[in-house]
Amino acid sequence: MAKPDWEAIESAYRAGSLSIRAIADKHGVSDTAIRKRATQNGWQRDLTEQVQKATRQKLVRKEVRNDSSREHVRTDEEIVDEAADEAASVVIEHRVDLARWRRIANKLGDFLDDVEFTEDNHASLSRSLVAGVDAQVKIIKAEREAFNIDSGEKNNVTDSISDLMDSLSQGA
Repeated sequence: MAKPDWEAIESAYRAGSLSIRAIADKHGVSDTAIRKRATQNGWQRDLTEQVQKATRQKLVRKEVRNDSSREHVRTDEEIVDEAADEAASVVIEHRVDLARWRRIANKLGDFLDDVEFTEDNHASLSRSLVAGVDAQVKIIKAEREAFNIDSGEKNNVTDSISDLMDSLSQGA
């Protein structure tokens, strides 16, 4: 049996694009041997993000620059503009979907406003209330993300609503 190519195994391991088992199969060694060698030599699977970024860049460039029907090479500005248009379309679709879910959650809230709580329906209505609040918290969080409100900051509004509802449900 040939000696394993540990340099290639290390490169594949550090790139992080293949599982350790896939690397082991490809190079004819056990995944345990790879894990042991990685621990001994301090290998880090720290290049995953850079590999993913480079892959995305190559895919975008290949898609928009290598189309033989194009007469000129697209500039980075054109590529960025096209990618931004596509991303904006996705965000707009998400916003429409979130508005739909908000309407559904509001219908549940309207129903719970009008229903009379009794001993017989108390448990099921309490579950509906908890589910409705959970849905509302998730919708608020998703809407704030979709509309870039408080981007990069912890959303204390939804967290405090969630904490409040948790404490109310424990007292019920």
